[in-house]
Amino acid sequence: MDWSVIGEYKNYFIRGFITTFELTLVGISVGLFIGLILGFMQLSGKKWLIKPAKLYVDLFRGTPLLLQILAIHYAVLPTLFMDILGFEQSPEALISSFVALALNAGAYIAEIFRGGIMSIEKGQMEAARSLGMTYWQAMRFVILPQAFKRMLPPLGNEFIALLKDSSLVTVIAVNDITYAAFTTAKNTFERWTPYITAGIMYLVLTLILSRIVFYLEKRFSTGRAKG
Repeated sequence: MDWSVIGEYKNYFIRGFITTFELTLVGISVGLFIGLILGFMQLSGKKWLIKPAKLYVDLFRGTPLLLQILAIHYAVLPTLFMDILGFEQSPEALISSFVALALNAGAYIAEIFRGGIMSIEKGQMEAARSLGMTYWQAMRFVILPQAFKRMLPPLGNEFIALLKDSSLVTVIAVNDITYAAFTTAKNTFERWTPYITAGIMYLVLTLILSRIVFYLEKRFSTGRAKG
């Protein structure tokens, strides 16, 4: 194994590390927002809100992320940008990656939110309403704080899965960690060192994310009390 090739292509790996981090951060942030909205839509009890939310979740959970990335990059966004907004060129691959990862994450997070809220006993809502709270006040101060504690483990798993799934954006030539490893291997004919380096980088990001989730679980655990 020739580790000197990593020094020669270090800029690719540095850029790839930053891009992977950005993709994960945006995917998580926007996905949380989408998931929360879809989760409430499914719990609204109104068919005109439940059906489109369920259709969205089924569509993005039932089709491969790779296919979604390709469709959004080569069909959906170019159509919107070129035909509707009047741009002559299709959007950059990085924008397509942000959109695809966020939309995909939103579908999974929606189910996590829905399951977490439904796991709270109905008596909690009834008790809050009997104290004079509105529905949204009860949700904000009573239901969501309890549900969030239960949602943290599956949310952590989803965030880590999103981090690793971001490697799929390599197919549309986004310079992430996997693309850096692939480019280095292709140009130098080295196989072990580029992919081992990429694996270490993903492991570092995964461990950081895992520690953050672990801290939040400990911080919001029911056994923790402040004086």
